Amino acid sequence: MNKLVKFFAQSEEGVTALEYGLIAGLIAVVIAASATNLGTQLSSVFTYITNQLSTAVPAKT
Repeated sequence: MNKLVKFFAQSEEGVTALEYGLIAGLIAVVIAASATNLGTQLSSVFTYITNQLSTAVPAKT
């Protein structure tokens, strides 16, 4: 058992996998933040277009 623990303590493969996991997590956070920001901006654009169209073509009552 001690040999196994020493092997994992000295092995760099686990550290590399952990680094890749952290990088993948950070990339996921950046993508999520970008998608949220893009969604907010698109919502603003569509709201603007809707307002412009409703003033340009008045609704029939």
